[in-house]
Amino acid sequence: MGYQDGAGVLRFGDAAIPLEIAASYRARTRGLLGRDGVEGALLLTPAAGVHTFRMRFPIDVAHLDRRLRVIAVTTMPPNRLGLLRPRARHVLEAEAGAMARWGLRPGATVTLER
Repeated sequence: MGYQDGAGVLRFGDAAIPLEIAASYRARTRGLLGRDGVEGALLLTPAAGVHTFRMRFPIDVAHLDRRLRVIAVTTMPPNRLGLLRPRARHVLEAEAGAMARWGLRPGATVTLER
């Protein structure tokens, strides 16, 4: 799949989550900065790590490999620098607690639809 900025749907198991895709440098740099929340999730691609400096709310972060398999899931408060995951090719962000509610865990594989 060629990634472009825009909307999509994140699917895994029975879950279908609204997705915003940030594939351009500008969209990845902006990310969730300046927002008060996110509906669904934001996919940063390509990306191997993230930070939460100047963010207004804590987020869940899932690192995905090139096959869209979840490598790690963490919750990050504002003003932190996350670990780089060398195998990660994409990073999925959502409001803190969302990924636990969705049941997204390491080892799960997600699919993306435009």
